[in-house]
Amino acid sequence: MHHRYVDTDADPHNSTRGFFYSHMGWLVVRKHPEILKRCKFIDLSDLYENPVLQFQKKYKIPFIGTMCFLMPTIVPIYFWNESFNVAWHLCILRYAVNLHATFTINSFAHLWGYRPYDKSIQPVQNEFVSLVSMGEGFHNFHHVYPWDYRAGELGNNMLNLTTLFIDLFAKIGWAYDLKTVPKDLVDKRARRTGDGTDLWGRKLEDANEF
Repeated sequence: MHHRYVDTDADPHNSTRGFFYSHMGWLVVRKHPEILKRCKFIDLSDLYENPVLQFQKKYKIPFIGTMCFLMPTIVPIYFWNESFNVAWHLCILRYAVNLHATFTINSFAHLWGYRPYDKSIQPVQNEFVSLVSMGEGFHNFHHVYPWDYRAGELGNNMLNLTTLFIDLFAKIGWAYDLKTVPKDLVDKRARRTGDGTDLWGRKLEDANEF
């Protein structure tokens, strides 16, 4: 839904409705009628047929309870004699920080940044988002080339740890059929529809001096 109808009323976290809505407000209001209307036409059969995803869906409540709250609280209490009060509140703080880091992809990365690949769309490149979300801040690239598993032109560097993680799993055969976009195609598209900056936000003529 988000990619097909990005920043329209059919987008669950439409950034044109403001920062708060795109960041977390969309979670606490009723879905826009356009979302309910359009979601009926999204084919999710491949997800429903995936046994791993269906296993996760079936047992999501015990998984969340155990891995997100129980284990992070019990481990410090048991291994280094932390108090329950400190362990529990740090667990909740970690969870809240993680949520907001994820939410920045829908808010910051659609509002503040530059558009080296397509200046006509809302998604932007935002290094802060890449830092806190481990690589999801190269969002202008991601929306222009959603099939590129790297979610950014740079690949697996320190601002894109998610790609590094996928690459490690590819080496042991757990990730496969990884698709990327040829660099010459990226360069041509950037010069044709971009805002005149490189992937770091520098003007292309300035970047060529380095």
